[in-house]
Amino acid sequence: MKKRISISPRQLLLYVIIFIVFTVLILALFLYRKDEKQFTRLTHDLFVEEMTGNTLNMHYTLANPKAFGIHDYQPVLPAYNPNGRTASDKAINTTLAELSDIRPGKLSKSDAYTYELLTRSLENSKKLNNYTLYQMPLAPSSGMQSQLPILLAEYTFRNARDIEDYLALLNQTDEYFASLLTFEQEKLASGTSMSTYSLRQAKEQCDTIVTKEELQEGTHFLQTTFSERITALINNGTISKQAAEEYLAENNRLLLEVVQPAYEALADGLFLMEDESGVSPFPTGLAAKPEGQEYYQYLLISETGSYRPVSEVKALLEERLKQEYNYIMELATQNPELSMLVESQTYTVLPCDDAATMLSDLQNRMQPDFPGLPDTSSAKTTADNSKNTTSLPNVTVKPVSASLQEFCAPAFYLTAPLDDTDNNVIYINEKSPLSDLELYTTLAHEGYPGHLYQTVFNNRDFMELETNKARQLLWYGGYLEGWALYVEFYGYDYATRLLEEAGRTEDALCVQLEKHNRSLLLCIYSMLDIMIHYENASVEDVAAFLADFGINSPSAARAVYCYIADEPCNYLKYYLGYLEFLELKETAKTLWQENYCDYDFHSFVLEAGPSDFTALTQLLNNTPARRAD
Repeated sequence: MKKRISISPRQLLLYVIIFIVFTVLILALFLYRKDEKQFTRLTHDLFVEEMTGNTLNMHYTLANPKAFGIHDYQPVLPAYNPNGRTASDKAINTTLAELSDIRPGKLSKSDAYTYELLTRSLENSKKLNNYTLYQMPLAPSSGMQSQLPILLAEYTFRNARDIEDYLALLNQTDEYFASLLTFEQEKLASGTSMSTYSLRQAKEQCDTIVTKEELQEGTHFLQTTFSERITALINNGTISKQAAEEYLAENNRLLLEVVQPAYEALADGLFLMEDESGVSPFPTGLAAKPEGQEYYQYLLISETGSYRPVSEVKALLEERLKQEYNYIMELATQNPELSMLVESQTYTVLPCDDAATMLSDLQNRMQPDFPGLPDTSSAKTTADNSKNTTSLPNVTVKPVSASLQEFCAPAFYLTAPLDDTDNNVIYINEKSPLSDLELYTTLAHEGYPGHLYQTVFNNRDFMELETNKARQLLWYGGYLEGWALYVEFYGYDYATRLLEEAGRTEDALCVQLEKHNRSLLLCIYSMLDIMIHYENASVEDVAAFLADFGINSPSAARAVYCYIADEPCNYLKYYLGYLEFLELKETAKTLWQENYCDYDFHSFVLEAGPSDFTALTQLLNNTPARRAD
């Protein structure tokens, strides 16, 4: 007979308490993890949806989509859909509703930061959606008619699937451009059309960028670059010679039968719009359009990541304008011989006179000021005993194709994918030859410590820390271009030291004068952006403003006005971003006091990654000095 176990009321109460506590702990853990799991699922779904909806964007973001949970997708160019705004509004509202159900306090520090950025970005995108027809996808300076060929020419082929995706995108070019023409026609009907001046420029680009003559001769860059990429895959055994011949033939067919006719049809459509009623002869600012000022405020946030009101931005620019002007006048007064030296341009000749040498010099000089790149096993390593010894990616400096020189920026860096930072390309537009100083500071902007360095740092850091992939969906022009301009001015300082080391002290002073002249000019253009788009300034107003700074050419004033009118917030993306970094640096100096140094400040900015400046400021306020005792 089994002995009966007796439990006292006291023991029973203890067991009940233990059970309740255990149940509460399990429930609390579940509820805590619930927010984390919900946020992970939501952001993963957003990431996959965005990537699979734009193959070109996905290819430049990810080298290996499968590693990010993307297995099945159809190659697609994101053509304009007249019903897209309604769908976009619905998607944004749905996402914001899901985010509101998540408690950011229950997320990891990194995810909580992503939550903050994502929520704020979506809220501003929702406001911008009310002004879809103010967008300019065919703007002469940045439209897809000139950007698409560059993106196609640098579309990396890693395997046969990449080639097939590429050819599928070529085959959609006609539908894609037709949808953009539909968009321009809707803009015309709504009174927000491009001007005759801009339509003609865009048409000229369409007539020039892809010509039947070049294609028939086999000399177009979309033929030659395709052949080069195919040859590389033959050489490494990825594809056979027979497959290569088939791909080459299909590429030529699509360029002749789809791409060139697509450009021709777009050019014809733009030509027919030139003389339509309601089309102004020259560009006008957003302030001249219905609700243009409201749109400009939201666009300013979207393009720069700065949430300052326009009045505060203008005050910031005015103060900087005075500082730069006074510095230039003081330098010129104290060194009257500089005017003759500036005219002679001798200061623009540097001891290093080619891109490779300049990049190497920049990498060496930046070491005391900037952290090393996070390491990867696949990148080249350098035997350097400095504190930022690191693995350096390959970088190739290429000239812009002759057929694109007229329509491209002086230089640009094509962003490396998140998971493949080993190979990078910087394009230099040789239409207007650069002096040594211009090339050096351009490489500082585009290469080290500029776009290339910042992109590789962020991508490697994000991969190492497994940062939420939703961060890749958020674009912060003020952070990206503001950083590039901020470090471009470091490039001027490095060039100054280079000349001082060569015993050319007067030339070194000229470089400093050039640095502040460039800052002053960008500040002027940024102020004009506000004047044109928020205060409805006319060409005459712009001419009068420029005349105050010695720019008296009416044609120059017209050209400046037209460019800024077609590219709202473009200069502010650079210059306001730069000023925000200067403001952030002053905050860091105040917070960290004697423990402040540029190296740690730059580490903070890079480790935070692309963000709006409100988030960066809040994060900085909660970041202790790294060198505190």
